[in-house]
Amino acid sequence: MAPGARPRAAAGGTIEGQGRARHVTALEGVSFTLEAGDRLGLVGGNGAGKTTLLKTLYGIYEPTTGSIAIEGRVDALFNIYLGFRREATGRRNIVLRGLINGWSQDEIDHRMEEIVAFSELAEFVDLPFKCYSQGMAARLAFSIATSFQPEILLMDEWIGAGDPSFQEKAKRRMDELSAKAGIIVLASHNASLIRRTCKRVLELENGRVKRLVPADEYGTGP
Repeated sequence: MAPGARPRAAAGGTIEGQGRARHVTALEGVSFTLEAGDRLGLVGGNGAGKTTLLKTLYGIYEPTTGSIAIEGRVDALFNIYLGFRREATGRRNIVLRGLINGWSQDEIDHRMEEIVAFSELAEFVDLPFKCYSQGMAARLAFSIATSFQPEILLMDEWIGAGDPSFQEKAKRRMDELSAKAGIIVLASHNASLIRRTCKRVLELENGRVKRLVPADEYGTGP
């Protein structure tokens, strides 16, 4: 063990250093290659490194060792409320989220009415976001986040939103996104979802690869 390093906990990576100079190595020795049409499931217990890996693939975190090579546009569905302002109207929040996503104003204008229609908010879209119920907020956030055409799609759990009827509509939208995406990386604790959606499964344990297997083998073996 390296000087200053502590044993790996049941969840999480390695804590290294002393006093206030400590840091966590959340991922170590993780390596894989994906090609068009691949569907990779990320599994493992809480703290295994699934979300950290997704955020690294999305560019939120930079690897301290090794490298990542990505070709194609990467979109993520693991923080659908990113960039929302409570005082702004729903319509204004569509613009703000679109800008964060890197859309041009023309792209935002082109998608605006489709997003509003899918959310089913009607005239409420022009009221401040702080007036929305939790379900209304989820409808708007989901409608914006799933309005793109992804090449590489990163997901942390399978997103549902709103009441039962809207959840069914959301499920169909997610199925459509999955079908159109060139590559999908999905982190989930739902084994049946992983087997149904993915082709391969990367199992993480304490930030390291435990195994990489075909999806139909996930849930079997050691």
